[in-house]
Amino acid sequence: MILTTTDAIEGQPVKEYLGLVVSEVILGANALKDMVSSVRDFIGGRVNGMEGALSDAREEALNNIAAEAEKLGANAIVGINIDYETLGQHGTMLMVCASGTAVMVNSGQG
Repeated sequence: MILTTTDAIEGQPVKEYLGLVVSEVILGANALKDMVSSVRDFIGGRVNGMEGALSDAREEALNNIAAEAEKLGANAIVGINIDYETLGQHGTMLMVCASGTAVMVNSGQG
């Protein structure tokens, strides 16, 4: 499955547009991570635990849209957009949303 943020794939014209694919993944930050984040925000530095969780959530969202596209018979997703939003009364949750257009492209083989 080809995943790209561009609207086209060089050398592989779109044969068919199969539909929009979307995934939302929500991370709930536990109290300890929130506390560590707050301290690091105050004194500076990176929050490796949160970065890892965010990376995992992004990867899960991309895997979800790839699986959805595969069900539609696609071999690529173009125009992928990834967005991040905080949720919850105190912004203690993070939503990662990935969307794109599932397509069938010419593989360039014959």
